[in-house]
Amino acid sequence: MSHLDPAYKQWIFDLKEKVRSAQLKAAVSVNTQLIQLYWELGKTIAEKQTAWGTGFLKQLSKDLTYAFPEMKGFSVTNLKYCRLFFEFYNAAYLQQPVANLKNIETTKSQQPVDLLKNDGKVISQQPVDLLDHIDNSLETEIRQHAVAQIPWGHNILIFTKSSSVEEAQFYVKQTIQNGWSRNVLTLQLKTNLYERAGKAINNFNQTLTPLQSALAQETLKDPYAFDFISIAQPYRERDIENQLVQHITRFLLELGKGFAFVGQQYHLEIAENDYYIDLLFYHTRLKCYVVIELKNTGFMPEYAGKLNFYLSAVDSLIKDESDKPTIGMILCREKNNIEAEFALRDLNKPIGISEFNLTEIVPEELKSSLPTIEEIEKEFNDELI
Repeated sequence: MSHLDPAYKQWIFDLKEKVRSAQLKAAVSVNTQLIQLYWELGKTIAEKQTAWGTGFLKQLSKDLTYAFPEMKGFSVTNLKYCRLFFEFYNAAYLQQPVANLKNIETTKSQQPVDLLKNDGKVISQQPVDLLDHIDNSLETEIRQHAVAQIPWGHNILIFTKSSSVEEAQFYVKQTIQNGWSRNVLTLQLKTNLYERAGKAINNFNQTLTPLQSALAQETLKDPYAFDFISIAQPYRERDIENQLVQHITRFLLELGKGFAFVGQQYHLEIAENDYYIDLLFYHTRLKCYVVIELKNTGFMPEYAGKLNFYLSAVDSLIKDESDKPTIGMILCREKNNIEAEFALRDLNKPIGISEFNLTEIVPEELKSSLPTIEEIEKEFNDELI
């Protein structure tokens, strides 16, 4: 059998896919077991810490590391994270009864563990099962929850940076849906995506089907954070456009999953006149074109009328029969929500209005007049004296 034979090539391709699938399932299973373990560790630490204080964590870390030298995650710092993990979610959605404990699989590791007195001294060393020793009742089936589907490092970022369980749930869901790396998750937390998602002023309820409207509203943000570009005054809208396209990877990340870039200053010819769309995208999840008009000013009602015109043109000249209605987005420096709502009220095309922020470069002549860090610190210290 030649390695160039088409049948062999297809067979080896299928085989590789099966191996990759098995690897992925194994990785997910291992991660789920680890999150389960950290939850149970956090639970028992929270219970014992009331009686023993925080001092016993050093001894616990030492004992677990000795008993399980091949395992990482038993440092004092990580044990504290385990406790925070449990305490953060304990009173919320993870604290639910387990319907069926018979199907629960636990990892058995018979190794010696030091048992402690209340004063932290070792009283005996005997083989025990780690999960049995912690809590084998598994009153909370954490494996049923989304937190068990993302890595521990992602979980730490989420429960230490979120101010509520609802916010944490949002970031967990987005991480799973978008396959965020830890760096991308860090960026989304830093730019406070939770507070911005789905907040754009729009008329989707009146112009789209309920399902399409819900998906579109979930897609839009307000404001958009374009802090990955730096630009100095004076600048034109085209300057911002050019930088957004130049940093297209970060731009698409900020727009969200599903946006595919089609073109900048996209040309349309209507009634022998030339028109140019600032930015044109196709959204793979919404199954529609998205027209973005960028305005380096505050929102003005006439912007909505012009965009409504562009959407009609795209629907007639570009959209395929299988595509959903084209959606428009106006990105401006600021807006009055009431004014924006009035501007969209009677339009028949789906439009959203959001603000955008970017980093402006401070001119050199102004920089020289600003206080240095040292001067600010000195002034602050003088006020304290």
